[in-house]
Amino acid sequence: MMKKKLINAIADLDEQKTLSLVKNKIKAGETPLEIVEQCRLGVEIVGEKYKEETYFLSDLIMAEEILRGVMEILAPYFPEKDGEQGEVNIVMGTIEGDIHDLGKNIVIYLMRSVGINVYDLGVDVEPEQFVRSLTETGASVLGISVLLTFCIGTVKKVVDLIQEAGLREDVTIIIGGYSVNEEIKEYTGADYFETEASKAVDVIKDILKGKD
Repeated sequence: MMKKKLINAIADLDEQKTLSLVKNKIKAGETPLEIVEQCRLGVEIVGEKYKEETYFLSDLIMAEEILRGVMEILAPYFPEKDGEQGEVNIVMGTIEGDIHDLGKNIVIYLMRSVGINVYDLGVDVEPEQFVRSLTETGASVLGISVLLTFCIGTVKKVVDLIQEAGLREDVTIIIGGYSVNEEIKEYTGADYFETEASKAVDVIKDILKGKD
């Protein structure tokens, strides 16, 4: 029942209750992975409400703020930091013109919890920055988050620049966000797309396994 309380608190955008529950769960000995998984389920409900137009962009922004607070509480319990320990497996960021990072952050924390080293570029990332970061880190996977449909063309620009830089054969590109689908994947030239955080992590794990 405690799991449902956290899921529902996030789904209801109740910040105070969410943060209180997370602190209590840490004290009770729940692992960060268990807590992040409950947050993910709550965020998925928020995403569904957004798709149904019950929630709007302002509600997604609120959910992002709540999640940010949760991650600040959980951060000391995650050993992995951006690029500081071992090889960087994946570069991730939200595309230029888009400042939403709710899904991206959930994916990043889920990946770190299973030992995948992520270099997080944050939000509103220029196409050239994605390419520079791939060159600097040597990462073999790129994750691009995009929520706003008018930013899709900029995602295609990233893929085109990676091609021009001669990196395309060495880098697998996955795009994610509520707005992506097979048609957008084909248009941008990405290799994979995913709209759910847990499935995105599974796809990335499989990609990395294939590169070993």
